[in-house]
Amino acid sequence: ILDGKVTTLSTEQLYSLLRSIPASRIEKAEVMYNAPARYQVRGALINITLKQSVGGPGSWQGELYAKYRQKHNEGFEERASLLFSKNKFSADFLYSHSHGRSYSTTDKEAVHTLADGSVHPMTTDEVGRGRSHTHNFRVGADYNIAKNHQLSFVYNGGYSTSHNWKGVTGTQVSTTHSNSTDWLHNGRLDYRTPFGLKAGAELTYYRSPSNQLLHSRMQDEELDFYTEDCQRINRWKFFLAQEHSLGKGWDLNYGAIYTTSIDNSYQYYYDPETGGQLTSSDALSNMKSRRREQTWNIYAGFSKSFGDKLALDASLAVEHYKTPVWDQWDWYPIVNLNYMPAPGHILQFSLSSDKDYPDYWAVQDAVSYIGGGYSELHGNPLLKPAQEYELKMTYILKSKYIFSAWFNHTKDYSVQTLYQSSERLVEIYKTLNFDYQQQAGIQASIPFKVKNWLNSRLTLIGLWHREKDGDFWDIPFDRKQCYGIAQMNNTFTLSTKPDLKLTVAGFVHSKAIQGIYDLPTSGNVNIALRYGFAKNKAILNLYCNDIFETGQISPRIRFKTQNVTNHYSCFREFGVSFTYKFGGYKEKQREAVDTSRFK
Repeated sequence: ILDGKVTTLSTEQLYSLLRSIPASRIEKAEVMYNAPARYQVRGALINITLKQSVGGPGSWQGELYAKYRQKHNEGFEERASLLFSKNKFSADFLYSHSHGRSYSTTDKEAVHTLADGSVHPMTTDEVGRGRSHTHNFRVGADYNIAKNHQLSFVYNGGYSTSHNWKGVTGTQVSTTHSNSTDWLHNGRLDYRTPFGLKAGAELTYYRSPSNQLLHSRMQDEELDFYTEDCQRINRWKFFLAQEHSLGKGWDLNYGAIYTTSIDNSYQYYYDPETGGQLTSSDALSNMKSRRREQTWNIYAGFSKSFGDKLALDASLAVEHYKTPVWDQWDWYPIVNLNYMPAPGHILQFSLSSDKDYPDYWAVQDAVSYIGGGYSELHGNPLLKPAQEYELKMTYILKSKYIFSAWFNHTKDYSVQTLYQSSERLVEIYKTLNFDYQQQAGIQASIPFKVKNWLNSRLTLIGLWHREKDGDFWDIPFDRKQCYGIAQMNNTFTLSTKPDLKLTVAGFVHSKAIQGIYDLPTSGNVNIALRYGFAKNKAILNLYCNDIFETGQISPRIRFKTQNVTNHYSCFREFGVSFTYKFGGYKEKQREAVDTSRFK
């Protein structure tokens, strides 16, 4: 987050909406593994504080970026960003365009057992091809009225199109043509005062119409239809926050956040020959809905420093969540206790809590067809948010070696699962709430350096994992698994003049579980060569990801009556990118729009 502002970050847009600012404007950066409630972000965050300017000459800085990649098919990205600052005013502009073609294969091997005892071997080979364009654009402006007194506005927009074809052969023969378009508009206003008051408002509009033409044959069953569907989201968010410094190391904070959204969605089936709308009597389900969601979040917290060695930060948030199905109150405590017995040695204890909301489309009472028709995607109107609580201990040695241990419990954990129907020859993908998920883990992060030519970091993670669902269709489960993760990043400085660096990164993940899935061992090795020139204003980067094509897993199910293996294609990716900066720019993360729940 930037300057402590409330953000709605999503991983995808965090990397696509980059902002560049002069390094001289950065005052400090705070790393938090467990953010207090006043940041209105649960979990880890980095808070970057900028120096406040009340005068000065005007200046322009910017960045140009281009990328080409080859992952079976080609892909391209172009980006331009610009920052203007003068006196009390600053503005930034960003535009990016990603486009290219895609190719994938999925080989399915399954044995489908029905309730009547009949057994049906299923073998299919699917090939998918597609092309897409994605445009992202952003305009932001800050006006510094005085020191710590600021008014900010930002607009984020997005437009994307995709066209896809899939063909399936084997036990099932089918062809699918689909097209989709996404529009995103987001406006946000923030106001900060020198006496600790913060207020803001955010409006998001999202619309995603799509269509699909499917022809499928399997045994005596036929599917021929054309579908049109659309998701339209209007979301508003308002917040008010206050912070007080009470003296003697005491700080107090409290605030309220209100979020509401309206989801207007539909899905209709049509006869591809006559164009007439099909009804439920044709075994296809039309859907139209208007669904409203409201969330009130009220929090209060405090922080206290006990000398130079001990610091406490605690908060409690109460949240009311209301939908047409659910009306519930939840509590979210957060506690951070830091103890520094000696310089460079830090012991941290934290209690955190979080909530994970389901995707908007996942709660619609809709049925879609994927994989040529043998696979159905079902919505779940009864889906509820998952609630996570975690205890964690962290020890930082010599300000660089990090050791952690934790335990978390997630009530109503939700994930999309596959189930082979016992009533008919179809597999159903549906997001369900489990009873809970539990994890206990340990982690060690060990950096090391060899003079000025090697900088490395080794991260080791060991996990005990449990998932339980007592009403999972007709096959309840309680599964446990121990697994490990190892990751290593190495940066070799081949030369300082010219500036030439080689990066080699490796990752391995042992066998794991997800619901009734068994996830096999996976891993990858990536390599990149970076060349900086023109006084570090220009950077040329050559890379190859997943050199040995081992990063994609082939999940399998061997649980009671369920027997499925999906083999997904995996391709190494080659690429080259070029970056040119002018005016003293350095890359900087910037607020992004939360699109994680959109279709």
